[in-house]
Amino acid sequence: MNRNRLPRAVWALGWVSFFADVASEMVFPILPSFIASTLGAGAAGLGIVEGIADSTASIFKLISGWISDRLPKRLPLVVGGYSLTAISRPLIGMATGWPMVAVFRFFDRMGKGLRTAPRDAVLSTSVDASMRGRAFGLHRSMDHAGAVVGPLICAALLWSAVSIRQFFYWALIPGLLAVACILLFVREDAPAPSNAREERSAEDGSKIPSAFRKYLVCVGLFSLGNSSDAFLLFRFQQHGVALAWIAVLWAAHHLVKSFSTYFGGTWADRFGRMPMIILGWAVFCIVYLCFGFAATTWLMAAVFMLYGVYFGLSEPAEKAVVADLVPAESRGSAFGLFHGTVGIMALPASVLFGLLWAKFGAGTAFGFGAALAIAASTLLVVFVRPELARHTGT
Repeated sequence: MNRNRLPRAVWALGWVSFFADVASEMVFPILPSFIASTLGAGAAGLGIVEGIADSTASIFKLISGWISDRLPKRLPLVVGGYSLTAISRPLIGMATGWPMVAVFRFFDRMGKGLRTAPRDAVLSTSVDASMRGRAFGLHRSMDHAGAVVGPLICAALLWSAVSIRQFFYWALIPGLLAVACILLFVREDAPAPSNAREERSAEDGSKIPSAFRKYLVCVGLFSLGNSSDAFLLFRFQQHGVALAWIAVLWAAHHLVKSFSTYFGGTWADRFGRMPMIILGWAVFCIVYLCFGFAATTWLMAAVFMLYGVYFGLSEPAEKAVVADLVPAESRGSAFGLFHGTVGIMALPASVLFGLLWAKFGAGTAFGFGAALAIAASTLLVVFVRPELARHTGT
């Protein structure tokens, strides 16, 4: 066997995420308009709906991660999560008010929460530590590739004058394909052998090390300033960009994410996790400042593409750090805590962002997010980087 070849589990779960994201991103470009305009929720209502949705996903990531460490197999939770999401999303199109959308988004994101931590634990234990960045990079790349196809389908349906509610019904097809793919092709591989440094860290008697807790504090602070991407799309709508073109911009953004995430994962293995995270958060800061104060649509569109680079640099490295700091038998719980921290902060992040926007304007809201990114980066360098070096020897 080629030792540099990624195992079947990584590729198969990548295809599952591809189809799932096609379904999700078919509806996401029109979701802000559907909630804020069609159902009359406005920016504040949009923030509440998306904050509830993101926080729901993260709470269930905590639960499923803990449970998955205590089950013989983690894959049943993954199958159940994808199935619940596929069934729930079409119900959004039946909503007559934004509170109903909040309920259906709750079940949609519950499915996401059930599957994410066990899936990431399966990925992390399927490869050697030297390939983790690339494994997560490939998985996220295929996930984002689905997010390229989905908005293009959305744009085609918009130009075909399909009713905005019918988008949610069409999304059932790729959602079911994701479930079928995991049932037919995904098998849970045995964990890869731990390297010597991992074995030493596991022997210290701490399954969730203090270094990982410090890391969660930094991630949580950053997440408090990282509101829903729905606000970025709503910003385009404020500048008079048609929904069909917003869908095209969303697809192009995910194309950048797909390429940059794969290379970002490879670079995280080569140059280190921490430099990639810091660089990614710096790009996030620049993007938010530009979105808050940009006066022209073309500048916003260019910065929106740069926003995809932020994901590519940070996402694979952030997940690889979780696996680096926590022994294999506790990684379901660790990934649950990681995703849970991000998602629990999503509710106050989106609600606060929406209120700041409504009260003081977009510039203040985006500037607040940029300021928290700077603060989180500082804490990461001071408190977490030395700990990561001690755990990994790098």
